Amino acid sequence: MQISRSGLMWLWLTLLVVVTDLGTKYWATKSLTLYVPKKITEFFNLTLMHNEGIAFSLLADQSGWQRWFILSVAVIVVIWLLWWLYQSPKNLKLQNIALTLVIGGALGNIYDRAVLGYVVDFIQVHYQNHYWPAFNIADSAITVGAVLLILDTLFRKQDNLKKIDSKDIENTDESSTG
Repeated sequence: MQISRSGLMWLWLTLLVVVTDLGTKYWATKSLTLYVPKKITEFFNLTLMHNEGIAFSLLADQSGWQRWFILSVAVIVVIWLLWWLYQSPKNLKLQNIALTLVIGGALGNIYDRAVLGYVVDFIQVHYQNHYWPAFNIADSAITVGAVLLILDTLFRKQDNLKKIDSKDIENTDESSTG
């Protein structure tokens, strides 16, 4: 398949995610004090944090092996997603946008983990004293991309079922009149 006919034509979105993610992490690192919340609203803080683990800081308390393990898994996943994007026709817009968001988010966090040894998080949402784990633009892109992939799968499956149902109805009509 030619690149111009594949989902790879959507890679500009990946670049946008990576640049936005790294830019906001740079800003957070230069502007915020580590672990000191800067209150924005009653439910939203900017708080610079370093996450050496994966989602929700899982594995953060390990001896350091997790950095290379997580990096390896993330690189393998990105390569697989790029292959999927290459195989995907460009007209599958929702799927391709979702894949490029996930790839961009993964690459932003891969950069942090490879260069810094941890991922920079700084967005903190909470309700009273109940805090959601801090996250960043890359995490947001991965989450939005994953949700879009699920929606695309559900909607495309429903569309395919409708097409199958309409073909069955046409076949039934033809056999009853013939």
